[in-house]
Amino acid sequence: MIKAIIVDDESNAIKNLKWEIENFCQDVEVCDAFTNPVEAISAINYLKPDCVFLDIEMPEMDGFQLLSKLTFRGFDLIITTAFDNYAIKAFKENAIDYLLKPIDSDDLVKSVERVKANKSKDDLGFEIKKVIQSITPKTERSKIAIPLSGKTIFVSPDEIRYCKSNGNYTEVYFTNSKREMLSKKLKDIEQLINNDRFFRVHNSYFVNIDHIKEFVRTDGPYLVLNDNTSIPISRLKKNALIELLNQ
Repeated sequence: MIKAIIVDDESNAIKNLKWEIENFCQDVEVCDAFTNPVEAISAINYLKPDCVFLDIEMPEMDGFQLLSKLTFRGFDLIITTAFDNYAIKAFKENAIDYLLKPIDSDDLVKSVERVKANKSKDDLGFEIKKVIQSITPKTERSKIAIPLSGKTIFVSPDEIRYCKSNGNYTEVYFTNSKREMLSKKLKDIEQLINNDRFFRVHNSYFVNIDHIKEFVRTDGPYLVLNDNTSIPISRLKKNALIELLNQ
């Protein structure tokens, strides 16, 4: 029997995947499921599952950040995602399986068969390490191409202090005190930057944590950046942010 853990910020997605597994994968037991990635990290390290179904796009902590914080990585990883984007190539190159949402039962069965074939391997953690290395170093070190009206500027992530949602636009605030308005939603800018030194502290704010000066727990709570800007913290993001800042 294969022990599996599901991590997805959407409870309906967990419910649907559980149903698919129960009806099409008799050799798989879902021993736990989590919408909170911080809780999932502790459970994976403790339960040591054979397989983890992991949503890669989560607001509090994305799948790559979760993987990088694990001490136990000796499991088969199956990424579940609605985004057929930059990461898919890395999954293929590093023998990491993935399922596009909505999940097809035939694809699920094929993935589980691969898990069975891999169960005797002792290098599964190495495969996960490779996929983390293949994505995060590039996104952390490379300059970001930011499209503006009539031009594109190239900046290092370190030069961005925070981003603020403004409807269908996003205001980007730089360390040189400049501000640019982009005709993209904040979630699009979040994917563009794709750097684990940034955190979505609020639905309207995406912050470079290296520029945080204070974490104020009263009256909010809220952050004070090193230029004295105050940034509100969502109640749902508070615990994950504390966990990240304590790393």
